[in-house]
Amino acid sequence: MLDDVSTIEYIRRAKTGDSVAKEALIEHNVSLVKSIVKRYLGKGVDYDDLFQIACMGFLKAIMGFDEAFGVKFSTYAVPMIAGEIKRFMRDDGSVKVSRTMKQTAKEINAFVEEYTIKNGNQPPMSAIAKQFGLEEAEVVFIMGSSKMPLSLYGGADFKDGKEWKLIETLTTGDEQEEWLDKMLLRGAIEALNERDRRVIILRYFRDMTQSEVAERIGVSQVQVSRIENRILKEFREKLSV
Repeated sequence: MLDDVSTIEYIRRAKTGDSVAKEALIEHNVSLVKSIVKRYLGKGVDYDDLFQIACMGFLKAIMGFDEAFGVKFSTYAVPMIAGEIKRFMRDDGSVKVSRTMKQTAKEINAFVEEYTIKNGNQPPMSAIAKQFGLEEAEVVFIMGSSKMPLSLYGGADFKDGKEWKLIETLTTGDEQEEWLDKMLLRGAIEALNERDRRVIILRYFRDMTQSEVAERIGVSQVQVSRIENRILKEFREKLSV
C-alpha cells in the first residue's frame, strides 16, 4: 500500500478528475478491497460482482475523504466499502440487517438527537461508541448499514458557527480486519437458534467446559460436542478468507 503522503497526493489528483490517480489508488489498495470482499462470499453474490461493488465504494470514499478528518484514508475507506456491499446485499435481498443491529441503530440515533439538544452540538464518535460499548468503526458500520435517519455526513453547527460532521470524529487506527470479523461473528451468533447460541456463549464467552454446558442446558456432553463442532464449521465457512 502507498504511504500516507503519497495516498493524499493521489486523492487530491483523483478529485480533480485524474483517472490515472484513481487507478493507482485502487491498484495499491486492492488487497484491502479484496480482504473486505472475501467476508461476504457465499451469500448469493458472485465474487466479481462483489469486487466491482467494493470498488464503487472505494471510489466514493476517495471523493468523500477530507484531510481535515484527521484519520488515515484506509480507516475511513473500510466502513464505506463494507457499507456499499451491505447496502447492495440488503436491497438485493441477499442478506438482512439483523433486528439487533436495527434496534442499535435506532438507539444510536435517539442518543445523538438527545445529546445534540442537551449540548448544542452532536456527540463525537468516541462518545457514541462508549455509550453503546462498541468500537468506533462498528458505529460507522451500523449507521451505514441500517438506513439511519441521521447521516454520518449530516452537518451540524458548533456554537462558534463552524460546521461539523459525525464522520470527522472517527479516530485513527488500523484495526479494520479485527472489527469486520467481530461484526460478522456477532451476526452469525445472532442468527443461531436459542440452544445453539447458549452453547457458544457458555463455551466461548463464559469459559465453561462441555460437561458444564451439558449440565446447564440439560443435554449430554456428546450432544454439546456435536452442536459445537457443527456451529464452528459453519462459522469457519462464513468467516473464511
